Amino acid sequence: MKYYIIAGEASGDLHGSNLIKALRIKDPNADIRCWGGNLMQQAGGTLVKHYKELAFMGFLEVLTNLNKIFKNITFCKKDIANFNPDLLIFIDYSGFNLRIAKWAKANNFKTNYYISPQIWASREGRIQKIKRDIDNMFVILPFEKEFYEEKHNFPVHFVGHPLLDAIESRAKTEESIFREENNLDTTKPIIALLPGSRKQEVQKMLDVMLSLTSSFTAYQFVIAGAPSLELNFYKPYLNTNVAFVSNKTYDLLSHATAALVTSGTATLETALFKVPQVVCYRANWISYQIAKRIITLEYISLVNLIMKKEVVKELIQDNLTTKNLKEELLKILKGSYREDQIKAYIQLESMLGGGGASLKAATLLIENN
Repeated sequence: MKYYIIAGEASGDLHGSNLIKALRIKDPNADIRCWGGNLMQQAGGTLVKHYKELAFMGFLEVLTNLNKIFKNITFCKKDIANFNPDLLIFIDYSGFNLRIAKWAKANNFKTNYYISPQIWASREGRIQKIKRDIDNMFVILPFEKEFYEEKHNFPVHFVGHPLLDAIESRAKTEESIFREENNLDTTKPIIALLPGSRKQEVQKMLDVMLSLTSSFTAYQFVIAGAPSLELNFYKPYLNTNVAFVSNKTYDLLSHATAALVTSGTATLETALFKVPQVVCYRANWISYQIAKRIITLEYISLVNLIMKKEVVKELIQDNLTTKNLKEELLKILKGSYREDQIKAYIQLESMLGGGGASLKAATLLIENN
């Protein structure tokens, strides 16, 4: 069959690549065309647009790039029509994908959503668009099934979280080799810094994260470089106690003692590696004021949302200060608070439905279309 997959961010590229591999297992003759990144291309998809051209963070950034966004939407519709796929598969990236889904449904394409838009967090009214335009929804978080089926009477498939497979299948690097290959100090424990994948958020996060280095000289701070950003972008932040690894976040987390993490998928990844963390979030003032008024959640990190309680500390906007971050980092380096986080991580992992999410999703995609 012919598949057309649309992902618009680095996390979507990761999950899209594993879905492509699974589709090829179930359908060896699969012809797959995609929007995504290098991983989806390497998995065998024909890459149409790279997510680097698509990712805009915050309301202001979206507004200033509206012309480019609408051009991409027009191009995407034409490309789908020319390819004429048997299945359309959307991966998160809701602002773009829900617009394409409306057009696709009206033009009799089979529409499937893998990794739900976070309508449980904001703009819940989008459920009406999903009910109208999406044939099959495949969710990856346990509370999403309850949200869709019990609250909105919309049947969905819970397939488990694909991060479990992505982490399990990664090539593991011994710590000594990892440190040597990346010119890291061989004696200091590592504090991993995950400042995000977009320039705007990295710029907002790294300054405050790195303001702690002089207070924790017994540790080495290591920045996890995003595949979407070049080394030159990070160079101004590096010094004798601040190192950098590019596109090796899982290796970094597997050898880290603690982590400072920008809110997003990375908080869940960090938890699955059993690394105690502090969650950080800061946006420009206008974007934050708008978000605060439409997001209805008690927490912003996936760890706390899944566990339905505060497992990891969230420092948001004005609370993200050097003083507060230092205080929270001290708590997760030693003692009972650190141990409690790790125990909660073990419980969280058991709630995610076990491995095989990508293969489950691929099987259901083929069986239900």
